[in-house]
Amino acid sequence: MKTKTINTSVHILFSKWKDGTFSELLDDWKWIFGYSIRYRKSIVLYVILGILSTSLGLMGSVAGKYLIDIITGYQMSRLWVLVVLMVFSSVISMALENLINRVSTQLSIRINNDIQADVFDKIMASEWLAMNAYTNGDLLNRFNGDVKTVSGNAVSWLPTVILSAYKFAATFFVILHYDWIMAVIALGSAPVMLLCSRFLLGKQREYGKKVRESSSELMTFEVEAFYNYDTIKSFGITSLYSRKMRHKQEGFRDIALRYNMFTIKSNILLSVMGLVMQFAAFFYCLFRLWTHEITYGTMTLFLQQRSSLSSAFNQSVSVIPSFLNSSISARRIREITELPREVQIPKASDTWKYPEEGLRIQMKGIEFAYTPGQEILADASFLADPGEITALVGPSGEGKTTMIRLILGLVKPQKGETVLVDASGRKTELGAQTRYLFSYVPQGNTIFGGTVAENMRMVKEDATDEEIIAALQTACAWEFVKKMPEGLYSSVGERGRGLSEGQAQRIAIARAVLKDAPILLLDEATSALDVATERKVLRNIIRRRPDKTCIVTTHRPSVLNLCQRVYRIMEKELVQLSEEEAARMAMDF
Repeated sequence: MKTKTINTSVHILFSKWKDGTFSELLDDWKWIFGYSIRYRKSIVLYVILGILSTSLGLMGSVAGKYLIDIITGYQMSRLWVLVVLMVFSSVISMALENLINRVSTQLSIRINNDIQADVFDKIMASEWLAMNAYTNGDLLNRFNGDVKTVSGNAVSWLPTVILSAYKFAATFFVILHYDWIMAVIALGSAPVMLLCSRFLLGKQREYGKKVRESSSELMTFEVEAFYNYDTIKSFGITSLYSRKMRHKQEGFRDIALRYNMFTIKSNILLSVMGLVMQFAAFFYCLFRLWTHEITYGTMTLFLQQRSSLSSAFNQSVSVIPSFLNSSISARRIREITELPREVQIPKASDTWKYPEEGLRIQMKGIEFAYTPGQEILADASFLADPGEITALVGPSGEGKTTMIRLILGLVKPQKGETVLVDASGRKTELGAQTRYLFSYVPQGNTIFGGTVAENMRMVKEDATDEEIIAALQTACAWEFVKKMPEGLYSSVGERGRGLSEGQAQRIAIARAVLKDAPILLLDEATSALDVATERKVLRNIIRRRPDKTCIVTTHRPSVLNLCQRVYRIMEKELVQLSEEEAARMAMDF
C-alpha cells in the first residue's frame, strides 16, 4: 500500500512539474516551514537524537552478531563484554526512541496550536461575505483535520528525510562490509516492490478525495443538527434526523469500506512480492551458511538488516505522499487565511472618543447585491439621528438584515455612500473601523455558555458588578437575575439554556446597554417581550443616553409608536413613511 502511494505521489509530482503547478506546491511548503522554523532548535535536537538512536541500534545488531558467533562457536572470552554492549545499546536506543517520541509530540502540539490560533484570528478578521461561502462543517474540517495533518508533517518531514537517509546509508554499508551480494539483494528489494505497484496508480488519491468529501458532508450535518437542536425537538422530527444521520453514516461507511477493501487487496499483492524478496535473501543466506562462507551471527545480521534497509528505503520515499498530503491540507487552510481581510479594527481611543452629541447614520444612493444581477437594494437612502428611534419594517427576506449588515460594515454597497456623521459634520465611512461605535442585538438567542456576568463582560471586561446590575435594570432583566441561585454568577447553558426566550433577549439587550456605544441596533431583539416590557426597555435606553442613535427592525406596532422615523423595505426600495403612513401601518399590524 505504501509503495502504491509512493508511486502515485511521484507521478503527481512529475505532473505538477510538467504543468507548472509545482511552484504552488512549494509555496504551500514555504507556508508550512514558516511555522517549523520557529522550533528549529527542537527539530535539530530531534534529528541528533534520531541519529544516535539509529547508530546505537546498529551497534546492538553488530554486537548481537558477534554474540551469536561466540555462543555457536563456544568461545567465551568476550561473551560478557558483548552482552553488556548489546544490552547497553538496546536500552539507550529504546530510551532515545521514547525521548524522540516525546519531543515530536510536544512539537506537533505546539505547531498545531500555533496554526490553529493564527487561522482562528484570520477567520475572525475575514470579510463576512467571503467567509459566508464556507459551511460550518467544512470550516471545522479544515480547522481541525487539515491543521492536524500539516502540524504533524511540519515537524517530522525534514527530520524523517535526514534520519531515513542516514539509516539507509549506515545499514547498507554495514551489510556491504560483510557481503556485497547480500547488500545488492537488500538494496534491490524495495525498488522491485515499487515497480510492481505501478498499475495501482491513482486509485488511492481518488478514494482519499471521496472519503474526505463524505467526512465533510457528515460533519456539516452534525453541526447543523446540534445547532438546531431546539427546533428539531420542537417540530417533533427527531426520528427524521436520526434516519438522516444513519443515511449519512452509511454513505461514509460504504466509501470507507471500499477504500479498505482496495487497501487489503493492494497489501496482499505487495506482501507477496515482499515475501519473494525475503525468501531470496533467506535462501541466499542459507546457501552461504551451508558452504561455511558466513556464520550464524552474520546470517542473523543480514536478515535483520535487510528488513531494516527495506524499511528505511520505504520510509524515505514515503515522505513524498506525506509531502503531497500536507500540501493539499496547507492549500485548504491557506484558502481561508488568504480570504479578503476587513480593515483592522482600532481601539476607540485610537479614533473617536464617545461623541457626547451622538452620531448620525447617513446612507445615500445605495445599491447592493450578494450575487451580481440579483439586487437587494436599489438607490436606497437612509437617515438615523441621535436621540431618535428609527424603525426598519418590511416583509421577511426583503433586506432588513442586509441593511443591518451594511450599517455594521459587514458588507459594502456596490454603489452609494454609507457614513457616520458627528455634530461637527465630520464623516467616516461605515466599516470594521467604526464597528466599536455600535451595540448590536441580533435576532435569535445570542447567550453563550457561562455565567450571566461572563456574558455581560464580553463587551466590557473591566465592568464592575454595579455597572452590570445597572445595565440589567435598564433592560428589565435584574428582576429575574437576582432571583437566580447565584445571581450574576449563576451559570447558563450554551445558547442560553435554562433561560426563557424573553429572559435571554433581555440579557442580550443589557449586554448591549453595558457596552454603552453611541449607536444601538436591535434586530427583532424585543420580539419575545410583552408590549409593556418592550416599551419600558426602549424608554429606559433612551432615558439612560438621550443622545443615543437607536435603530430597530420590527413588526411590532408598539415599537412603531415610539419611533421618530419609519422606513419600509419592499421590492428593492427603501422608503421613509410619513407619520400618517407609519400610524396606519401600526394599526394594520
